[in-house]
Order: sequence, then C-alpha cells, then structure tokens
Amino acid sequence: MPFDLGPGTGAALAFALLGAAFVRGYSGFGFSAIFIAFAALLTNPLPLIPVVFACEMLMTVFQARGIRGHVDWRRVLWLLVGAAIALPLSVSFILSVGEGTVRVVISAIILVLSLVLLSGRTLQRRIGPAGHSGVGIISGMCNSAGIGGLPVAAFMSAQPVEAAVFRATMIVYLTGLDMITLPLLWAGGLVTWDTAIGIAMAFPILGVGVLLGGRQFLAASPSTFRRFAVMLLLALSVLGLLRAMKGL
Repeated sequence: MPFDLGPGTGAALAFALLGAAFVRGYSGFGFSAIFIAFAALLTNPLPLIPVVFACEMLMTVFQARGIRGHVDWRRVLWLLVGAAIALPLSVSFILSVGEGTVRVVISAIILVLSLVLLSGRTLQRRIGPAGHSGVGIISGMCNSAGIGGLPVAAFMSAQPVEAAVFRATMIVYLTGLDMITLPLLWAGGLVTWDTAIGIAMAFPILGVGVLLGGRQFLAASPSTFRRFAVMLLLALSVLGLLRAMKGL
C-alpha cells in the first residue's frame, strides 16, 4: 500500500474517498476538505494532499460535459489571479509550520461565514474583479491545507448565483487552483511515486462517486442546493476546528 498504509486504513480511506467524490459530484466543492479531515483522523494527511488535488482534476474530466455552458469564466479568472499571488507563500508557510495551525484559523473563518449565511444574509451589491481577487488570495492561502475551495464557496453562497453556475464555476476554479498548487507541492518534496500509486488506485472510486453525486444534483431544487451548500460549509468548518484543536 502507498504511504505505508495498512489494509484497514486503506479500506477506510477508500470509503471516505467515495463519499467525498459523491459530495463533489453534487455540490462542486467539499471533496478535499472532507477527505483530508477524515484522513487526518487515521494518518498524517500532508502527503495525501497532492493525491487529493490530482483526484479533483480527474473528477473534472468526468464532469466536464455536464458543466459546459454554466461556467462563469470571468469570476474564475479573477479568483485564480488572487490565488496565484498567495499560493507560493502559503505552501512555504505550511511546509514550515504544519497544517494544524492553519486549519484552526481557516475553519474559524468559515464557521463564522456559514453562520452568517444561515441567517439568510446575502451580498446585495455586485462584486467586481478586486473583490474576487481578494477572495482568491484568501483561497490560495487556504489551499496549501487542502481547503482552498471553502472560502470561495462561502463567498458565492452569499450571492444570488444559480445552482448550476455555482457548481460549474466551483469545479473549474478548483481545477485551476490545484493545477497551480501541485507544482509547488512537487518543489516542496510532497509528490512521490506513492502519489502516483494513490492516484491510480483512487481513479475508479472517483468515477463512481462523481456519477452518483451528479445524478443527485439533477434532481435537486435550487433552494435545496443552497441549503446543502451552506450546511456542508458549516459541517466542514466544525470538523476542521475539532481536528485542528485536537492536534494542537
């Protein structure tokens, strides 16, 4: 098994991978945060982060046909501009201090945002390029810990974005974000042969999870989708806080 994982741990991670892929297929985000939070309960999650990012890109291949025509490319572009600015410093920081401290701060921010969204508040004015780039910077800072999608999901949940556009834009943005992050992780020594083996083993599981999640999305109403997105953010923030505080 890659990463010196035992059979029991490997089986548990495969089950978590399937569940996280289902959520990604349905909502367009949450895959990395769910899988890494679960993996952290069983093993050191840091070497698994490159595998997770590669898996997110593979899932986009599965989903590409269904999201064409719904992507807000302008929003994606400005978010990626901000993320690209922050990522080099972010990866260097997490490699030096570890992901626990970073997770406490990020999860606390997402928790507050989720509670605000649950209250029904939304952004009333149109957000321009500068605002999107600012959120991208926050996302880039978060992505070295594997949860760069959560600030963007919270930001978009606070705006009147159609469910199909929300999902498609998140999928494309996360793919671009991971494409920027992976070379930095490679330079930091986190990408190894075990990474390639882990990706190969994950591939069929990803396909099943994304397919099932995509079918569920097609049957969901816009209000149900938004409620799910906000509740998922809330659950992930609490899970991230509990995990990070446990490791401190």
